[in-house]
Amino acid sequence: MGITDKMSQLAGSVQQGVKDSSVSLLSISFKMITCFIFALTLALIGQEMMGFGTLMFVFMMIVVGGLLYRLLSPWSIGSVLIFDLICVLTALLLRMYILVAP
Repeated sequence: MGITDKMSQLAGSVQQGVKDSSVSLLSISFKMITCFIFALTLALIGQEMMGFGTLMFVFMMIVVGGLLYRLLSPWSIGSVLIFDLICVLTALLLRMYILVAP
């Protein structure tokens, strides 16, 4: 085994490491964005329904975001995309109900 073989193995392992790291970073950031939007939505709904202040709003965002991130952490990117699609369709259904209801 020559030095060129070792260098090609090193380059291949570095390339694989960069690929794995970028996929992992993309997955974590996508899950964080999903958790933030979902937590913000639920905190805004709670604030409008119960009329609590800013501190409770932030606390509710942190708790809901943490719980949802804990739920989403073992999921793959495809599963998170399906979860987002279900949430968007549910929101559209609720919007349609609000607009149609007298």
